[in-house]
Amino acid sequence: MEKKIAENPFRPGAGHMPPHLAGRGKEKQEFLNLLKQDIILQNLILTGLRGVGKTVLLDTFKPLALKNDWRWAGTDLSESTSISEQAIATRLLTDLSIITSNTVFDSEKSVLIGFNREEVAINKHLNYKALSQIFNSTPGLISDKLKNVLEFAWSCMRQDKKIKGVIFAYDEAQTMFNYPQKEQYPLSLLLDTFQSIQRKEIPFMLVLTGLLTLFPQLVEARTFTERMFRVITLDKLNYKDSKDAITIPLKKEGGPIDLSNESIDVIINESAGYPYFIQFICKEVFDVFIQQHKTKGKITGVPIDEIIQKLDNDFFAGRWAKATDRQRDLLYVIAKLPNADEEFTVQEIVEKSNILQHPFGGSQINQMLSALTKKGLVYKNRHGKYSFAVPLLGQYILRKIKNIEKPSLWDIGDWDVDVQFT
Repeated sequence: MEKKIAENPFRPGAGHMPPHLAGRGKEKQEFLNLLKQDIILQNLILTGLRGVGKTVLLDTFKPLALKNDWRWAGTDLSESTSISEQAIATRLLTDLSIITSNTVFDSEKSVLIGFNREEVAINKHLNYKALSQIFNSTPGLISDKLKNVLEFAWSCMRQDKKIKGVIFAYDEAQTMFNYPQKEQYPLSLLLDTFQSIQRKEIPFMLVLTGLLTLFPQLVEARTFTERMFRVITLDKLNYKDSKDAITIPLKKEGGPIDLSNESIDVIINESAGYPYFIQFICKEVFDVFIQQHKTKGKITGVPIDEIIQKLDNDFFAGRWAKATDRQRDLLYVIAKLPNADEEFTVQEIVEKSNILQHPFGGSQINQMLSALTKKGLVYKNRHGKYSFAVPLLGQYILRKIKNIEKPSLWDIGDWDVDVQFT
């Protein structure tokens, strides 16, 4: 009897849970250790390049927290969330209300903070309306109002001895900034609020996930951030974990496809161990097998060149389109550095730019790197060195120009770049 073809188990979408989460046991254990805190001394930052699985890992933390008697609140952040102090306060109240809506007021305290007895009789639950009323009736700045709401909420929640604390978890937190020109400091408000309530031994923990620019942003906003957070930086998977991410899902599907060791090595090499790329390549390989099986063809191996071309179009091209012609010159120079996939300095770029007919100067490079950082193509670490913010971007750039024959023209679409090959 012919074996039924299973559905493709691989999921390369942004934030989609893979069929097997490989190689993150150490990070899960570190999160579990943070959950053991009675007094919150350390919060968590989960950071890394795009495609390393930050959102996926954050999703696995939630059931761990719930199992250990923590409540979980949070969502994805966006620029609109942090446009003002009021906006971030509203975000926190909204998320908190979801887990406190069944929490009953302490009647005597609720009268003191602005509720009259008739209101308490009608609505005894700490829903969003109640939290908002507490917020609005508290005198002072937005920070004073927010701290008072959180303190009152915990004074009610703590009556349930099964609740150890609350995790406030926010993905894409690198979108948060202060806006001094508008006299709005939402990022500082968030940090100040949690530092304050944690000093009062209220077990509300902050978990932030974002790109590698996140921690420097937080430190710039408040220097005490260095002592407030445990930073976990996700990296690419090692060979064993990469192999598990490829082979275990295939075994779970009943073995409809059996990759050779050579094919597995090709996938690991081309993906460089980045989880998103593993999922992308494996999904394409699986689809090829299904098509060949239906047409009674024979699978001959991994069509890696065609898959990489599709990856270039689907993943890299949109990001590459953000760069101007001259910025692409600079990115090409960086891609030619032997340490392009790691860290590089302005001086290294200056020296390497002699491959161009019009080399860059140091001040020009600094300005352009700043612009490329805002576009999400590079980032600056705390030691003053730079890295690509997109994994394997350097290899993509080199693929774009490898077949160019004219030494004075980059014949790629409408991109004309003056290059001197050496």
